[in-house]
Amino acid sequence: MTGLRPHPPTRRAAFGGIFICLALVTSSAFGAEMKAPAIDTAEPSKKTLTNDKPTPAGVRLQVLLDRAHFSPGEIDGKFGENVKKALRAYEEAQQLPPSDDVSSDVWGMLAADGRAVTMNYTIADQDVAGPFLKKLPAKMEDMKGIPKLSYTNPREGLAEKFHMSEDLLSALNPGRHFDRAGETIVVIDTGAEQSSEKAAKVEVNKIRQTVKLFDKSNTLIGFYPATIGSEEKPSPSGTLKVTEIDRNPIYRYNPAYHFKGVNSHKPFTIKPGPNNPVGSMWINLSADGYGIHGTPFPGKVSKSESHGCVRLTNWDAERVAERLSRGTPVEFVDRVQ
Repeated sequence: MTGLRPHPPTRRAAFGGIFICLALVTSSAFGAEMKAPAIDTAEPSKKTLTNDKPTPAGVRLQVLLDRAHFSPGEIDGKFGENVKKALRAYEEAQQLPPSDDVSSDVWGMLAADGRAVTMNYTIADQDVAGPFLKKLPAKMEDMKGIPKLSYTNPREGLAEKFHMSEDLLSALNPGRHFDRAGETIVVIDTGAEQSSEKAAKVEVNKIRQTVKLFDKSNTLIGFYPATIGSEEKPSPSGTLKVTEIDRNPIYRYNPAYHFKGVNSHKPFTIKPGPNNPVGSMWINLSADGYGIHGTPFPGKVSKSESHGCVRLTNWDAERVAERLSRGTPVEFVDRVQ
């Protein structure tokens, strides 16, 4: 599995104490309204949805879209671009006019899932067992000797387990300790049962930064925000095919790619783990070095650049992989819509 593409670490330990301070400030912005009962009954509107701060309605909307297989990426409670992308894709699938607002028709369909958005979860032994990284190295060369690219702490692992931002997890659980087995915390109940239906094709939109799955009748059956290429390393064009699917991949750096910030002139490998440069899943494509994969940084998906590959959150990459097979066509397009 040569040619897996690296992505520079930009969160958590890379910022040290500065990140911790910012996380505390962001977490306090949720306010007292961010309680489970308020989230479970929240209704979206122009007043209750904002990209400036997380809101209960924002959380509920994201969760219901995620359950319907129209992923908003990392659930953070904000009405940002990834949520709007998921909303437009859901409208497309329901043959409704596209809009950045949540219409009564759309909300009626989503809210037909009347289950609670949040649930209680008891932290298990395996959630806190580790081993955890003391620090995620900023340079790829410094990752090559680490036995496993694990989470940096239990909170990071728990947030990813429930498709949440770490800030939202902390805001829902003030004063709780995430490193104690037996502690009961409030988490998001994504509640989505993975469909067993295989996708007949994948569409990767390089302009919209999205991934769509279609069935044999060309019906849209899944949507995911993505980071796709950059000016330095653009994604391919045309139609490729899935050639291999690897869970918990080993990252193999190929110096022939001359990635910016990587000074090694010799190939090296990085062990598996969720903080591996390609995350927990690699879907190899039929062009050398290109694939669809996860990432250590779910909050950056569709908000940064990649080295030519298609980057999803780890959980979305895993869900996509379950619906693909060897030979599934993957079409790269440049359409605005």
